[in-house]
Amino acid sequence: MKKTINVLSLLLMPALVWAAMPVSTFSIVGCDTATGELGVAVASKYFAVGAIVPWAKADVGAAATQSYVNPDYGIIGLELLQQGLSPRQVIDSLTRADSMFERRQVGIIDSRGRAANFTGAECLPWAGGRVGRHCAAQGNILISGEVVDKMITAFENVTGELSDKLLSALLAGDTAGGDSRGRQSAALYVVRPGQWRRYDTKIDIRVDDSQDPFGELTRLYKMAKALSRLDQAYRLRMQGDLAGAVSAAKEAVELNANIPETHYDYACYLSLSGQHDQAMRSLTTAIQMTPKFKAMAVGDSDLEALRGRDDFGRLMAEK
Repeated sequence: MKKTINVLSLLLMPALVWAAMPVSTFSIVGCDTATGELGVAVASKYFAVGAIVPWAKADVGAAATQSYVNPDYGIIGLELLQQGLSPRQVIDSLTRADSMFERRQVGIIDSRGRAANFTGAECLPWAGGRVGRHCAAQGNILISGEVVDKMITAFENVTGELSDKLLSALLAGDTAGGDSRGRQSAALYVVRPGQWRRYDTKIDIRVDDSQDPFGELTRLYKMAKALSRLDQAYRLRMQGDLAGAVSAAKEAVELNANIPETHYDYACYLSLSGQHDQAMRSLTTAIQMTPKFKAMAVGDSDLEALRGRDDFGRLMAEK
């Protein structure tokens, strides 16, 4: 690793002046070893924290770089994980090559679920972190250490997808007091192997500036989760699994019935599968929510089986 360390010294130099102000932040990195998902959830009294703190790459790992942010801790950190170093070895390599390491804070996890974090001695209090099962939580300028304790507890005890666990952990940190200066931004970033061929992002949502970033992030997450099910439905249909597509689209509707696209796509898959009455009900809901969908429905080949129905004609004729 001697050669890698020398390269690190050169690569890290431009980043030494990157963050003149500390990014007071609490974050959690996590892994689901069953699905291969990796991700980061983060919040701060800082504008657009999601633009600089979270980093992740499928089959490799995830990192949260904060305090006086050095983005190379994310970029190079993932490269070193991919070379085979453990999260602790990565952190040791990064900090040895950084003359300002005492101002840095970072949490790293790999695809095997091994996690580690680091808090420099010059990070503003309260600052510190904890490592849990398949996760690591860290923060600076926090109300107290209870923030990261509650985050670990939430992550380890909430059931569901990795994104559910990460968001629950972030909300638990906020409930425990969070950033001592207040709230402004939050983000949730999750990757999964083969999500879209070479594109591995599954969830990527950010609230850059809000008086209620946690409420807004939760709203966006419910939308993102439903739309990810629609993506899944489309992929299943392309693979010839129409029954799977119907099931995934139905789940999208159940996750968020306020998105007209979920109803429209569900109608398409129902129509293709011969469930015409139910398809009409779903299509009617979609068009009532977004009347402009009528123009799309008229020429949509997925709905060909519905066009001879009287109720389809009446729906298209409504003003």
